[in-house]
Amino acid sequence: MKAAVLEAYGQPLNVTDVDLHDPQAHEVKVAIRATGVCHSDLSIQQGKLPLPTPCVLGHEAAGEVIEVGDGVTNVKVGDRVVCMWTPMCGNCYMCRRGQTHLCEGVRAMGLMDDGTSRLSLNGQLVYHGINAATFAEEGIYRDYAVVKIGDDIPFEIAAVVGCGVLTGVGAAINTAKVRPAESVAVVGCGGVGINVIQGARLVGANPIIAIDTMQSKLDMAERFGATHLVDASNKDAVTEVMGLTGGRGADAAFEVVGNPVLQRKVFDMTRRGGRAVFVGAAALTDEVTLPSLILALGEKNVLGCYYGSCDPKRDIPLFLDLWKAGKLDLEGLISQTLKLDDVNGAFEDMEAGKVIRTVLTP
Repeated sequence: MKAAVLEAYGQPLNVTDVDLHDPQAHEVKVAIRATGVCHSDLSIQQGKLPLPTPCVLGHEAAGEVIEVGDGVTNVKVGDRVVCMWTPMCGNCYMCRRGQTHLCEGVRAMGLMDDGTSRLSLNGQLVYHGINAATFAEEGIYRDYAVVKIGDDIPFEIAAVVGCGVLTGVGAAINTAKVRPAESVAVVGCGGVGINVIQGARLVGANPIIAIDTMQSKLDMAERFGATHLVDASNKDAVTEVMGLTGGRGADAAFEVVGNPVLQRKVFDMTRRGGRAVFVGAAALTDEVTLPSLILALGEKNVLGCYYGSCDPKRDIPLFLDLWKAGKLDLEGLISQTLKLDDVNGAFEDMEAGKVIRTVLTP
């Protein structure tokens, strides 16, 4: 089957034939029908998020079950599913505490539960990227890493829910727990940032301040619910947020880029007693410095956000229901649909700020 393989950091992905081995017990083989191109995949390709190579990237996908291993009871051949890049075992300490997105059951990034891969190229092991390896025609997943969805859900719509929507909308409603009429500032209006804005709009936040250096992204942010736009290429974002919030700062401010300088700005634009939420994935060696006295006396809450603090088995069906009800715009997130061979062009379009999400159809 064809898959997009990252052979070395900084190199284009190589769309080539790889071997996909049979599913083992409690594993599922899925034909990938649609997979979103997320900035985290680009960060891995650039070496900012170091994962072992060679690997097949992609982690935001939906498809159809075509084979099941022994003991699989939650899905059957023919079911439509969303693939999860952070599986949840349901039995570990974190899962039992209701923090399934922090599941301890994932033993090794890019490998299956038995410590091996189901992918190979010319006899060499190929890792599963961010556990999912969805830039491919087919994939193998743990049975607890797929969520069944209705047959009436288009694959492209279901795919974008799997990461960008869960992370962004979840950051607003699960991590920050934004309440009606609270002020929100969002730094970085790419695919995930747009969904933070959607989540804030969903719960009735006001104002919702979108901050970016690209006018094209600010225009998209306004479409998805931002009430105020700040072009950080020619204005100081902290000063602007302060001016729009009575000099106090935002109730909840989100950094959705993964940059320590911007994380500090988000901290500074958060009001006393407010929530500064770090959503973006910074490089492994990056660190952010915060003023200790202001952190204490201002009683500011600094929150990390992973996967939107979501329970995908609960939130994927919930967000799809909200889409059906017209409360979430998922079609608008899909800027273009391309073939798997075009994956490197999709990366270029994302870096240039031309798209919210590209969806590949293997």
